[in-house]
Amino acid sequence: MTHHATGPRRPAAALAKALPPWSLIAAGALAGGLLGGVYGIAKPPAYTATSYVVAVPTEQSDPASALGFATAYGRVATQVAVLGDAQVWAGVPVRTLKSSVRTETSPDAPMVAITATSARPDLAADMANAVSRALTRHANDAQATTHVELQQFARATKPTEASSASPAVTGLVGASAGGLLGGLAMLARPRRTGDEPGRPASVPGPAPAADVHGQL
Repeated sequence: MTHHATGPRRPAAALAKALPPWSLIAAGALAGGLLGGVYGIAKPPAYTATSYVVAVPTEQSDPASALGFATAYGRVATQVAVLGDAQVWAGVPVRTLKSSVRTETSPDAPMVAITATSARPDLAADMANAVSRALTRHANDAQATTHVELQQFARATKPTEASSASPAVTGLVGASAGGLLGGLAMLARPRRTGDEPGRPASVPGPAPAADVHGQL
């Protein structure tokens, strides 16, 4: 014969009300920290290397023209025409260079920064230097027309430290995000009857008139 529990079951809302307010924040921070730490450990580290080229005006040009061509070369560096030559020296396909290499230019200096990112530190340096070499060759092929020469300013070196976030950092970010979500959940959870905002606490009313006169 099967016996059924006779005690009443507490609904989930009642359990949520019974928890202390800080418990949701603590649980969210703990869960977020664990997930962030696991993500930082599971994700492979990324290494970044940067090569620099500078545009130099010839006798038939001026610094302003060199600055303008440096900006143009920064845009051309990630095009297929340049990456097609760079893949030979880097030893990786064009699609890898396309997704791993980015360029930056300055509005004040005629310089182009070519940055490559890879899970291998040596490959990151090789890709940055390969794109820099290919861009220099393409730019100097048009030097008779542009009157601007592109020279290598600094080669990329093999990075010694990863540029990606460490597990400690990802864990801290996850804990912060989890604590924030826990705080939002605390605000949205059902409130106790006595905790409803705007509801005044019960105050004893005045004594009946008969009692007042009877005490005089």
